[in-house]
Amino acid sequence: MTTAAYYLQLYDPRSIALSYSDVIKRLQVWRIFTNFFFLGPFSLPFALHLIMIARYGVSLERGPFDKRTADYVWMLIFGALSLLVMAAVPFLWSPFMGVSIVFMIIYIWGREFPNARINIYGLVSLKGFYLPWAMLALDLIFGNPIKPDILGMLAGHLYYFLTVLHPLAGGKYIFKTPLLVHKFVAYWGEGTQINSPVQRDPAAGVAFRGRSYRLSGTQTRTAEQTDTNTSTAASPPQQNQADGVAFRGRSYRLNE
Repeated sequence: MTTAAYYLQLYDPRSIALSYSDVIKRLQVWRIFTNFFFLGPFSLPFALHLIMIARYGVSLERGPFDKRTADYVWMLIFGALSLLVMAAVPFLWSPFMGVSIVFMIIYIWGREFPNARINIYGLVSLKGFYLPWAMLALDLIFGNPIKPDILGMLAGHLYYFLTVLHPLAGGKYIFKTPLLVHKFVAYWGEGTQINSPVQRDPAAGVAFRGRSYRLSGTQTRTAEQTDTNTSTAASPPQQNQADGVAFRGRSYRLNE
């Protein structure tokens, strides 16, 4: 949406770029958030970044982060916070860090699926562990800036070290998802989180879930009726001993 709006000249990208001087002096706080939502103009690298999000981001959500929606959200928040801290260093500053978030996702995916086989343009086959480095090389070949890529990989490695490598080495696992993130996910009622310290808000999405239950109930009854009709048609016809019971019952009451 931000790229399409930029293409329609609805805004100036400099108004959403990260600038700590504008954030502090002019109180333009939105720059801290909006810089992550711009992946550049329509181009081949832009399309590749969208494909990476759709493929590897969803793969993480359905794989290692299955039923861990709050942990997945905290991973993205931690990555954004880490990148904002890095950007405070003038040498590491970048106006837009959406690409860095994409490379963070790719790096974590490569560490979670190191032996997965992937193909790049159908020409090169390599293991998942080398995917972020291969994409870094492609950006270098295409002439794109690689500093956002490297920053994203650093943020991904920091998260993976704190959540996986350090506990496996015998260290204490202290990098837990904050309670506020659990409450946020529970409030919106999106996704699931095993062993969540908070209960899901029963009022979140009630209308939508109500409709889904009714549709499912209708489909279940329809399926049961279909099974009943199928079994009746398959079995030989038998005399129903209850035929006319309701009518005979009423006739007895009239005679009495």
